[in-house]
Amino acid sequence: MQQAVYLLLGSNRGDREQNLLLACARIKERLGNILKSSSVYETEPWGFEDNISFFNQALELETGLSPEELLAGIQDIEKELGRVRNAPACTTGCSCTTETYSSRTIDIDILFYGSRILFTEELMVPHPRLHERMFTLMPLDEIAPSFIHPVYHKPISELLELCNDKGEVKRITL
Repeated sequence: MQQAVYLLLGSNRGDREQNLLLACARIKERLGNILKSSSVYETEPWGFEDNISFFNQALELETGLSPEELLAGIQDIEKELGRVRNAPACTTGCSCTTETYSSRTIDIDILFYGSRILFTEELMVPHPRLHERMFTLMPLDEIAPSFIHPVYHKPISELLELCNDKGEVKRITL
């Protein structure tokens, strides 16, 4: 059965635009049909200091993969595109318990897998911090403003209004 999934892509190393394009191409080839994609947003690093900003983009994906299969496919794509996991850091789906974040060529987070709530050692869906992050909410609001968060029971547009994150996020034209 096909399921609507929301992903967030991020890159702040190498050719950030090319990294997002390559990730989208591989996602489409292997994981499912991209139904919608947001604009690209330039954002300040969140949770750590760096002088290079991130490019972020939200996607709506239709997939027949289970959450675990989707996670495995995402991690394969990240590795192929040069993602190195040196230290414990926020992993795809954000199952980490540490606050250690770092720069990366590509990061792909599962924000929502339909309206499912899944908390395992490998995967936490919905992403547990998405409501705290302007760099996630702004692109997601562009493609799914009325999607209801299955834990907070609020639409993305309202979560965006309530977000206290003061990090700079600006839509860019590539």
